[in-house]
Amino acid sequence: MFRIFSLLQLGLFLLGSTWMALAGYPVLGRPDPLRDLVAFLLLFYGLMGLERLFSRLFPNSFKASEALHAQIGAVLRSQGMTHPQALILALASGLGEETLFRGALQNALFGGWVGVGLQAGVFALLHPVTDRRAWSYPVFIFLGGLLFGATYHLTGSLIPGILAHYLHNARGFYQLLEEQPSAQEGP
Repeated sequence: MFRIFSLLQLGLFLLGSTWMALAGYPVLGRPDPLRDLVAFLLLFYGLMGLERLFSRLFPNSFKASEALHAQIGAVLRSQGMTHPQALILALASGLGEETLFRGALQNALFGGWVGVGLQAGVFALLHPVTDRRAWSYPVFIFLGGLLFGATYHLTGSLIPGILAHYLHNARGFYQLLEEQPSAQEGP
């Protein structure tokens, strides 16, 4: 499972980076470490705040989303995923998804604010859920895509998005690996 997810994210990264290179889209428009640090922190804590807001506004749907994530966690644990592998997968997804969706697709879809909105829609469509009760998850992903896209649009840098995506996913993967197996999963 780790290998499949890693290869998928590597494919997204290669597709996105090749697309960006051929089209001349910037990875880092104007280097500014302070700006990127502030943008990363705002983005990461914005995602955490959005997650908290959704848990309070849509508790039933949020619980259904958590149940789907718990199923993924059970599969990852049953496949023997380790914490270092979780960090690698989180980094791969941050690099792959930010490069493809924000770096390549957002620029290709008219750029500007139109590109921000369109790439967020595609990003949400490619994060489907199998349980209709978890309807808030794609909405959360869409809004997160808007945040990531706006950050890239405003800074011209993929760095804040990659870092925030990595940290958000690393936290999520760690939570999945740390969950205690339910009675249905066994010891």
